[in-house]
Order: sequence, then C-alpha cells, then structure tokens
Amino acid sequence: MMDRFKGFWQGVMLTPFVRLFIRLGISPDLVTLVGTVGVSAGALIFFPQGMLLTGVLFITAFVFSDLIDGQMARTLGRTSKFGAFWDSTLDRIADGAIFGALALYFAGPGDSYLYLCLTLYCLVMGSVTSYARARAESLGMDAKGGLAERADRLVLILVATGLSRILDLPVLLHAALWILVVANTATVVFRVRKVYRQAVAEDEAALPQG
Repeated sequence: MMDRFKGFWQGVMLTPFVRLFIRLGISPDLVTLVGTVGVSAGALIFFPQGMLLTGVLFITAFVFSDLIDGQMARTLGRTSKFGAFWDSTLDRIADGAIFGALALYFAGPGDSYLYLCLTLYCLVMGSVTSYARARAESLGMDAKGGLAERADRLVLILVATGLSRILDLPVLLHAALWILVVANTATVVFRVRKVYRQAVAEDEAALPQG
C-alpha cells in the first residue's frame, strides 16, 4: 500500500540527500547501518521510559534511510545481492527494536499486560510475514501481497504512537495494535495459502503423465 509513495519520496524529497551522501563518498550500506542504529536507539532509549513522542520523532529522523540507501545504490549502479540481504536483515533488527521497545513500555509505564502481549504478537507475526516471503522466493515461488507490508506496519505504528501522545489519546495506539494483529495474521494466512497453491500446482505438474 505505502510502496506507491516511494517514487515521490525518492524522486522529489530525498534526492538532495542522495546527492549529498554520494558527493561525500558515503556508501549505501553505511546509510543502511546508520539508519538502523538510529531507529533502534530511538525506540529502545525513549519508548521504555514512556517518552513516546520523542521516540517517534527521533525514529522518523532516521527511518527514511530505507529509501535513501536504495536510491543511492541505483544511482551509483551498485545494486547487489549483498546489499539486498544487508537491507533486509537490518530491517528485521529495526522492526524488532520498535516493537520490542513498545513491549517494554507496556511492561513499564504503559502498565498493560494485554497490550504487552499484543505488541509481542505483532513483533513475531511481522517477522513471520517477512520470512514467509523470503522463504517462498528462495524456493522459486511468489508470496508477495497481503494487508500488512513492512511500510504499512511501520507507518501505522509510528503515526498512532505519536498521535496518542500529541492528542493524549492512548486508545489510538491500542487501536493500531489491534489492527496490526488482524492485518499481520491475515497476511501470513494469505501468503501461506498462496505458496500452498503454487506448491501443489508444481507437485502435480511433476507427476508422471499416464
């Protein structure tokens, strides 16, 4: 869903940063690493202390590295298998830090066992969503699609977390977690069914024709 906006951000808003980093000789892989460290630090330092808005603002300052590094690699003609692997691996770390930090928030100042559990569920299912696609592609099958792509999950949880503090409405964060529980579950089910149909079709095609 959010992927449709990538062209706008990469082509208009982030181009000056891409050109600056290239001029400074900074590598795309380094941008990916710094972005991940920034996102993880912002989440793990501020969220557990209840400083949700500060954490969201800090994270937002680094989260666009996910768009910048890819555009830099394409501009430099350095797209590589390692770059794709590096980016995907660090994405899992950043996502884990955000949801793990929110879980610590609900275990501390947020004081809610229910939403602690929901946050951990979103953490696990978000990872399963990404793993299902990666594993399917390693087997030569397609598992794209579903309700909760990574960009959708990230935007929803960060916007809801920030607004819950700005408007003093914790229910916004609670609602976002419930939405992600449903969306993540539906996405995993969708991808499993999609791969199952492809696997069955391949197995049938491989049977001897009598």
